[in-house]
This record gives sequence, C-alpha cells and structure tokens, in this order.
Amino acid sequence: MSLRRIIVILIFVNMWWSFLYPQAKRDPRMTALAGSYTVIAEGVYAVGVNPANLAYQFDKPFMWQMATINFGFVNNFFSLERWSGLSGVNLERNNQEKKNEIFNELAYSHALNLTVDTHMAIPVMNYSAGNMAFTSDIVMVSDLSVPEDVFRLMLEGNPMGESMDISLDFETIGLAEYGFSFAVPYEKFSWGVTLKYLQGLFYLGIDPDSTEISLVTDTTAFYGSGRYFIRQGIGGSGFGLDIGFRTNEFNGWTLGVSMINLFGTISWNKPSLIKDILGVDEQHGLFTFGGEEVVDGSAMVYEFEIDSLNAVQMIDMDYDDIFTSSRLVVRDTTDEGRARPFSTRYPSLLRFGISKQVDPDILIISDLVAGFQDKLYLMRRWKWSIGAEFTRFPGFPLRIGYSWAGADFKEFGLGFGWYFGPVMFDFGLAFRNGLWIHSMEGLGISMGLTITGLKGRGK
Repeated sequence: MSLRRIIVILIFVNMWWSFLYPQAKRDPRMTALAGSYTVIAEGVYAVGVNPANLAYQFDKPFMWQMATINFGFVNNFFSLERWSGLSGVNLERNNQEKKNEIFNELAYSHALNLTVDTHMAIPVMNYSAGNMAFTSDIVMVSDLSVPEDVFRLMLEGNPMGESMDISLDFETIGLAEYGFSFAVPYEKFSWGVTLKYLQGLFYLGIDPDSTEISLVTDTTAFYGSGRYFIRQGIGGSGFGLDIGFRTNEFNGWTLGVSMINLFGTISWNKPSLIKDILGVDEQHGLFTFGGEEVVDGSAMVYEFEIDSLNAVQMIDMDYDDIFTSSRLVVRDTTDEGRARPFSTRYPSLLRFGISKQVDPDILIISDLVAGFQDKLYLMRRWKWSIGAEFTRFPGFPLRIGYSWAGADFKEFGLGFGWYFGPVMFDFGLAFRNGLWIHSMEGLGISMGLTITGLKGRGK
C-alpha cells in the first residue's frame, strides 16, 4: 500500500472518530475537574492552558507523555430522557405541549447545535523539564448547526407568505499543533509563553457568504431554492501564541490568567508538504463530489429547486419531478489561475483561575473562561467552573467538578489518577448538559499515560 493511500485512510479514519468522540485540547485531570485548571495544570499539561505554570516545576522531575486521548460529543437538545419522552407521543395533545417543549429548548440558540472534536497527543513527542516544554498534538473539530426553522417546517409546516431559514452551518478542521513553551519566574509571580506552529491537515466548510436558501409559500403553491457553497482545503499552515501569568501561593491562594491561541490563523490553498505527500494538485484530489474529482483549487456547490409544489403534485408526481438538485465541482481560483487562498481562525479563549488549599489533602479550584466566537467547540460567552481534588492517598487522587455556561450548557466531571513509581495514569469522565446518564446531552472521556522520575512527582 502506498504512503499516499495510508495517509488518506488515516485522515478519514480520524475524521470519522472526530464525529463520534469529541473533546478539544483537554487531558484527564482537566476533564474530571470540568475545566477548572488554569492555575494547577502541570508540565506538558500546562501547554494550552497556562504556560506560566511551567515556572513551578523546577523542584519536580520531568514529564514524558506516552499517550493521551480525549473524545466525546455534545449537543443542545437530544438526550435519552428527551428521546424517550418524545418517542411515539402525539405532539398536538394538551395544547401542543410536546411541540412547545421542543421549541422552548431550541429558543436560546435558535438552532440545534452539535459539536464534536478529538484531541490526541502524538505519542512520546510531548516532554517537559524545568521551565520548558515541547509538545505535539493532533486536534480535530467539527461543528454542525441546524436552524430552528427546519424543526418548524417539519412540525408546523411552512407559514403563508413568510420565508424560512433552513441554511445549515457546517465546518470541520484537522490540524497538528507543535509548541515550544517556557516560563520565567519572579519573586512573587511568573509569566510564560507558548509559540505554536499550526500544520493544517484538512478543512471542509459551508461558506455562509456564498450560500443562499429560500422557502416561501403563497396561496397556491410552495416554492424553494438553495445553493450551498462548500470550501475545502488540504495542507494549511499558520502560527499561534499562548501567554500566561500566575502568582505564587499566598496563604493557600493562587491566581492565574492566560490567553490561548492568540493570533492563531491557518492559511489554506498554498503550497505545502502535506499536499506533496498526498499528491494533491490541479489534476488530482482525495475524493469526488457529484462524480467529479475535487482537485486543488476547486470548491463544491450543491443546488436544489422546488417549483410550484402543491398537494396534487405531491400525490401524482415522482420525487425527481418535484425536487431538482445538482452537485457541481467548480474552480475557486484567483485571476492568475491559482487556488484561491483563504484563512480560518483557530479559536481563542481567555482564562481566569483561582485555587485554594483548604486542607493538606483538599484543593479547591475555580475558573472563568470566555471564548470570542461561536465556532469550533467555543462559545462567545463566559463559562464558570469549580472543582475539587482529594489527595489523601497521593497515589490515587480523586477529582470532581462542575461547570455552567448559561441555560444550554453545563458539565459534570469526575475522575481519578493512579500513580505508582514513575508511571502516571489518569482518567476523566464528563456528563455534558446533564448530571446523569439519562439526562446528559453529550459525553466526554479522557485518559492519559505519562512517565516521570522514579520517585514520582508527589502531590
């Protein structure tokens, strides 16, 4: 089997995993604490959270990450409890009680949102010692948003004389993130920096500026048309920056703040090593659309049309006569005939953290985190979290946490560590948008194996 074919298979296998098991840039301890992590992340795990924490590792041995993987998913509507409550129910009973329940749940974001992502540390390529760390990670994120009008169309039909918005929003991205981090200690505080190189692997997304959807009903018929413009890119590149600050412990208290993925941008449709390895160029692509190969410098267009549809036509005509659609591969190039470059933002977030050692065996941690866009696993709002770590038995720490980000997002986490000699194994589990298995609307699982000094790292 050729190297090109092997890499293609790996990319699409990872894309498949990203749709089933998400969680972006997390580790087991962070998952168990529901994200309360800004001031306590250690060693290689401080990268992507707060690089200033590396300044407090001088008295501890190295950390060499053997393997870490995080996966899960989250949406804002479906759970086992809700699915059971709606299955087989007459939605019109009791003044449309169940139908109104659906609309009320979707009212906050006006859409059904599904976010899935995978974070995997490249095995044995993450190492920290002293105040420095070298890290390598694979991150894959997918977002899908289905507007509320789609549900109204299915449950109530199309209103007379009103246009309905059924434009889907979809984006998926895969990248390798390579980072060098260092921290500088002072008498009462420290600061740290992570310099990142972002190697884009693939990108696929609907361009909202070039997408048009319209559905209208008049007194005689139903009319509709739509055009989705789908961009794609293989082999992008960019840079990012993390900066962090943390105070020394004072009467058991520690404070910290960090800015993650500052200026992070990935540029696509430029010459890259990934394209050369995969053999992607103006004549060859990785997949087909509408029976045509999607080569470098091309995009995909899906169009449909519904013309003068009424009840009689639905009974007497075939499906293909009512709905017409086409799938096209179009050139997306500059005036010089080169692939049109475009950029995607690597989402940034701001973190504030505080911790308190309330007892020699109990540490309380709390974070306040904000994203700057509703995109790729982040939300443009504040998220508050609180967690506790119990270290009565240093070789078996226990963790629990809870986070809240408004009416439509919350998370409950729990987990443990198992440390023996130089081996550190951690596990974290998170119920997302629910406290129990039957009520959760997502799940996160994270596990990691790390090697350290022969005597371990202590508490």
